Amino acid sequence: MAQPLMPHATASWLVDNTSLSFEQIAEFCGLHILEIQAIADDTAATKLTGRDPVRAHELTMEEIEKGQADPDYTLKMLKGPEQVRRTKGPRYTPVSKRQDKPDGIAWILRHHPEISDGAIGKLIGTTRTTIAAIRDRSHWNIANITPKDPVTLGLTSQRELDALVAKAAKAAGIEAPTDTRLEGDREALIEQLRAERTAAAHAAEAGEAGEEAGPVEHTAETLFRQ
Repeated sequence: MAQPLMPHATASWLVDNTSLSFEQIAEFCGLHILEIQAIADDTAATKLTGRDPVRAHELTMEEIEKGQADPDYTLKMLKGPEQVRRTKGPRYTPVSKRQDKPDGIAWILRHHPEISDGAIGKLIGTTRTTIAAIRDRSHWNIANITPKDPVTLGLTSQRELDALVAKAAKAAGIEAPTDTRLEGDREALIEQLRAERTAAAHAAEAGEAGEEAGPVEHTAETLFRQ
């Protein structure tokens, strides 16, 4: 069921200017009856300025009169507020990251030439004209564009990029490349976590013994013992 554009303000106006029941107002405004009670008792967090749904063309006086005559009557909205819908087109990118788009586009063009310009545009949120300018190096800022992973730049997620690469590779009849960039980092992270866990265990033992934990010497044996 459609609801008024400003439900709390509309409820305040209906409470002050009609004899509709709280249940009717709550149902029409899409609010809980306790919220209507609070508005009526002026115990809401802020004093609301009423919004006339009749002047807003959301409710007619005839509907209000029907509701006042019959407490079980359900008010019918004259029309619902216009809903803002996202139109098709490039995704929205925060202003702070828009300057990074050319770097992300350049990275995709270099590492995944099989991805179409249309797919890049949807992924990054850019136009075919910009992509073409970066590809043929006619972009106005080409001297300062450095290919950078769009995932690292925060322009897309790794999952979205991987899915796009796999789809483009399949369409081109080639095998999707395996991303091994993080393998070394992953091993280093595991080593670091093991070392931190060992250090924490030694610190706990020293604390139980009433000693101040000192520097911990790590060996291959202590790192992989856990």
